[in-house]
Amino acid sequence: MTDHEQPRAPQPLAQYAQRLTERVRAFDRRRPLVWDLLVTGFFVIAALTDGTGGWRNTAADPQAPEWLVVLMSLGLSVPVLWRRRHPLAALTATAAASVVNNWTGSWLQAALIQFVIVFNIALRLPLKTLGRAAVLTILPMTATFLRYPSGSWDQLIVPQLWCFVLVALAGIAVRSRQDHTQALVERARRLEVERDQQAQLAAAAERARIAREMHDIIGHHLSVITGLADGGSYAAARSPERAGQALTAIATTSRQALTELRRLLDVLREESTQEPPGTPELAPQPALTDLDALVDGVRTAGLPCTFETAGAPAALPPGIQLALYRITQEALTNALKHGGPHTTATVDLSYASDAVTLTVTDTGHGGAPAPGGRGLTGMRERTALYHGTLDAGPQPTGGWRITARLPLPKETTR
Repeated sequence: MTDHEQPRAPQPLAQYAQRLTERVRAFDRRRPLVWDLLVTGFFVIAALTDGTGGWRNTAADPQAPEWLVVLMSLGLSVPVLWRRRHPLAALTATAAASVVNNWTGSWLQAALIQFVIVFNIALRLPLKTLGRAAVLTILPMTATFLRYPSGSWDQLIVPQLWCFVLVALAGIAVRSRQDHTQALVERARRLEVERDQQAQLAAAAERARIAREMHDIIGHHLSVITGLADGGSYAAARSPERAGQALTAIATTSRQALTELRRLLDVLREESTQEPPGTPELAPQPALTDLDALVDGVRTAGLPCTFETAGAPAALPPGIQLALYRITQEALTNALKHGGPHTTATVDLSYASDAVTLTVTDTGHGGAPAPGGRGLTGMRERTALYHGTLDAGPQPTGGWRITARLPLPKETTR
């Protein structure tokens, strides 16, 4: 034995018994008919063994014919085969054999086998069936009292009644434990199903969040790059210097897009036990302080834009700041993509005592949202996440207006 191997502690007897019981139950579940034949064969052999002559030691009339004793032994043991499928019918058959057994005075010990069937009745059938089972068990004893009246009736019936009560209680106890175990198994199954459903819902919500982030990051920066490229191609022939500035802005915007995309992918990557070398550092998510840079980037791409703030700024949670930033980003991206030439945009951020309101307007000529688009859907989802409201639509004088109102948390409400 090596140093790493530990001597195995002896297994308690209860564990061996439990393991053996589980094996027997597993065999019964796989081959119930084979198990029934084995159990019935055991009781038939036991009854016939007693019928070879041992029954005469307790019989009131030891002169009963052997052929009759064999038939009564089979009648008291063979019905055990149907103890699970038709227990009441099996008990009726043994009751008939028990009547003959008591009337002839043989008093075979095989009559006790009927309590195996009584146990199965208490285990499998409705409890009201126990009344009929009690009659079928005790009624044959009246044949003994009528045929051999020398004994007291209570000495014949009371012991039989006590045996019936004890066996019935044992069957009820086992049945209650099985029902309790089945209820626990069903509850565990339901909890497992609920856990899987919660995991699926969480995965769906995470996929939606990822889709929103990818849409906002890639859509905005590609729109800015497109605007810069169009402006650069126009200025290339007349002002090479302006074209070079556009190319520089395109490179800067592309790097920003790649940085944000890498940051998002790094967050989604599965964590390992050891962090690999060269892992990029995580940067904070955009906040309201980054709106100036966002507006400057849109201006550089060719969309004149103004940013105004009203009210006393409140210390907003990072989640609300990110939602407002992404809504502004998406609204300006739509204006840049669909507004057309000579479009201008205005971003207004207003702080009140109980809410913060973001309004983005443009003077473009954009039409209705494209079918299947995720822009407005993403903005509504972000707003609803913080119990806010979002109004979006065309203005009477042309252009679009998007208004998002997010209530302030209680700890920040003034």
